[in-house]
Amino acid sequence: MSENIIVIGIHKKRDNEQRFLYSMDELISLSESAKGHVMEQFVQKRDNPHPATYLGSGKLEEIKEFVEDREVDLIIANDELSATQMRNLNASIDIPVIDRSQLILDIFASRAKTNEGKLQVELAQYQYLLPRLHGQGQSLSRLGGGIGTRGPGETKLETDRRHINRRIDEIKRKLEIVVNQRHQYRKRRQLNHTFQIAIVGYTNAGKSTLFNHLTAGETYVEDQLFATLDPTTRQLRLPSGLQTIITDTVGFMQDLPTALIAAFRSTLEEVKEADLIYHVVDSSHPDQHQHQHTVDRLLSELGADHIPTLTVYNKIDLASEQFLPILKPSISISAFSQEDRKQLLIKTEDLIISNWTHFITNVQADQGKLLQQYKQHAIIVKETFMDDESYKLEGYLPHDHPLLHRLN
Repeated sequence: MSENIIVIGIHKKRDNEQRFLYSMDELISLSESAKGHVMEQFVQKRDNPHPATYLGSGKLEEIKEFVEDREVDLIIANDELSATQMRNLNASIDIPVIDRSQLILDIFASRAKTNEGKLQVELAQYQYLLPRLHGQGQSLSRLGGGIGTRGPGETKLETDRRHINRRIDEIKRKLEIVVNQRHQYRKRRQLNHTFQIAIVGYTNAGKSTLFNHLTAGETYVEDQLFATLDPTTRQLRLPSGLQTIITDTVGFMQDLPTALIAAFRSTLEEVKEADLIYHVVDSSHPDQHQHQHTVDRLLSELGADHIPTLTVYNKIDLASEQFLPILKPSISISAFSQEDRKQLLIKTEDLIISNWTHFITNVQADQGKLLQQYKQHAIIVKETFMDDESYKLEGYLPHDHPLLHRLN
């Protein structure tokens, strides 16, 4: 059963108006992703949010009048609220209040499928909750049902700080084991010199759709925010025969809770280890430039901004005629088009070649294993069978690949 929601926001006078309107639209989309029904939105223009009540007294009265005649279950603020603001809003309007961060954490809690994902969300929720215990008051009695209550709320949450701190330490220990396992997998892939591609992008840009069509996989795809939470890795063969692995990652978003980014850092490490990044952008979205900026900033914070990146402008079939790609190198595609995906893989090889070292070598026909290694790890652009029963190979290899050192 969906909950009836009011969304509230402060339009700071110094902020860009269109940017603010997109932010409110995004909050409504997030609310609907959490199975809520948004009845109304209330916006107030101020220099800054009111330190005690977030909104000013006039706007609070307006909201009180609205809820008197209607069944409103929940109020969601567009900004992160302090414990004091949350407590005072609760007391003033007598309806549970959560903020944007709590809503995002709630969506993550409902989408996490793996043990690691669940632990990461629980850690983020506890870390978010800890400094706000004093302000939760009545909303804690809500835990166990409704938006903003999933995750640790499913088992009646204790408000004892010591209990929460103990649980945080316990989760961190469990996550450490998972992180070490992930590190071992990555180390093995590096030892095998496997080329790694990571797909990143703003949430709902079409990353999983592209991933599925490229790998013939079945990652969960839905037209909603944060449909993919747990990273998935599969093999992908490029036109030349080069065997790569490709990873689908959690979508990014502006104003993601700090606790969430910290908790998911181990998952996002996959991006840091990539040899190439596909930055997928929804070319039909009116706020696509801001989306690109948000993803670029988060990649920079992760220390992944030095990795070669191909910007994939997706949903080009839905974009306006005036659409112009602003990032280079880039390609405009529809993830559903087989021809577009083929062009993407060709463009990928061109980009790899531009960063690799050219070689020409001869491999004797009876050196089958060596020949196979070249075909597996190199991009072969020309192969000729010679009179001396050897294969003359021309292609490209990574600068630090052992096969290249063998030639030298």
